[in-house]
Amino acid sequence: MLQAACHCGSVQLEISHKPETLTECTCSICHRYGAQWAYYTRQSVKVKCAADTLSAYRWGDKTIDFYHCTNCGCLTHYKSLETDDDSKIAVNARMMQREDIASVPVRLFDGASTWRYLDE
Repeated sequence: MLQAACHCGSVQLEISHKPETLTECTCSICHRYGAQWAYYTRQSVKVKCAADTLSAYRWGDKTIDFYHCTNCGCLTHYKSLETDDDSKIAVNARMMQREDIASVPVRLFDGASTWRYLDE
């Protein structure tokens, strides 16, 4: 079990396993957020917090919601608007302990232009 949490600890995420890779995306919003994304299915991640602790921001093609803690402001994850168990959830790996993900390779995704991984 892997743990992630915002700075103040109000939003906690329990993750079933360590990610195989992390992704840095160059799109305009991910660039501003400075996130490193670890991708999972909804059934692999449990978000634990009070209902009023999360705020969502829906941007662009309106297919995902970016969530941040209403107390400390940390961006914790995003979810696809699809609600089936295998729909995507991305955890901001910057909320994980550094030592837990130190060995995980980081890939660069060109979300700003080509919509491809740049290391392929």
